[in-house]
Amino acid sequence: MDPLDALTEIAYLLERERSSRYKSKAFRAAADAIAGLDDAQLRDPALRRRKGIGESTYTVIQQALAGGVPEYLATLREKAGMAGPSELRGALRGDLHSHSEWSDGLTPIEAMVDAARRLGHEYLALTDHSPRLRVANGLSPERLREQLSVVEGFRGDGFTLLSGIEVDILEDGALDQEPGLLDELDVVVASAHSLLRMERGPMTRRFVAAVSSPHVDVLGHVTGRLVEGSRGTRPPSTFDPVAVFEACAAHGVAVEINSRPERQDPPDDLLAIALEKGCLFAIDSDAHAPGQLSLLDYGAARAERAGVPAERIVTTWPLAKLREWLGRDR
Repeated sequence: MDPLDALTEIAYLLERERSSRYKSKAFRAAADAIAGLDDAQLRDPALRRRKGIGESTYTVIQQALAGGVPEYLATLREKAGMAGPSELRGALRGDLHSHSEWSDGLTPIEAMVDAARRLGHEYLALTDHSPRLRVANGLSPERLREQLSVVEGFRGDGFTLLSGIEVDILEDGALDQEPGLLDELDVVVASAHSLLRMERGPMTRRFVAAVSSPHVDVLGHVTGRLVEGSRGTRPPSTFDPVAVFEACAAHGVAVEINSRPERQDPPDDLLAIALEKGCLFAIDSDAHAPGQLSLLDYGAARAERAGVPAERIVTTWPLAKLREWLGRDR
């Protein structure tokens, strides 16, 4: 097995299972460290002293050179249970919610794009966080403008990186970014990250105001709940789902089916209400690392179990149709 491929796949699988970010970064650093080395250099014991190579990564390299699948990789492959076969997963053409190291993602934009291409995506929206989410290194207007010029360099050969943002929904439903700058983006995902325990009435008004904005395309992880994982659990926000999803349907805003297993958002009962109210949906990974882009498996399986028709899922649409929807007059 090629050692570079082994190290990269290990990093990918660690990211998919949402393991420690330091583990996946160590394997990606090792892959960078050996890029361009020949077999003789890889077998040289001096490799242990090369920056970026640790005991675990050195073992993986040597086991790969020996012709087999490294033990660590074999174990991760065995653990990497899929969400189950889903016809809907095969219909997905892209993803409208992802992060890079520009905010709280783990890798450069290039690594996210490479992973999206390998998954066969036609498009991926880069939606790093907005300014007030300082804990996530949210993008100021100046940094977002800088990122826009970078995004242009990742388009071509049947793949399009869409510009975007995951903009924070403020207490009164306003959006945490300059309106003129939001106009320049391809995709705006609006999400609440603070004051998640607001009372039902104010939270309902907050969400309705946000999705009524002509800038918003997708309502992200609507309840904010956490049901598992290293961050612990968190109860869902309370609001009137009928009012919120009617507003989404009226303004053509897609309700996100967030594919992260720790979120499973919206819950099944709210997903059913959104379906009944005629909402569109976006199955998104909310990936913060390349390996997490494949979490779409879980979102697709949930949507299929809920009976969401593929034609109402905007991420099954080809890019031309998606762009037409994103550019709609509202």
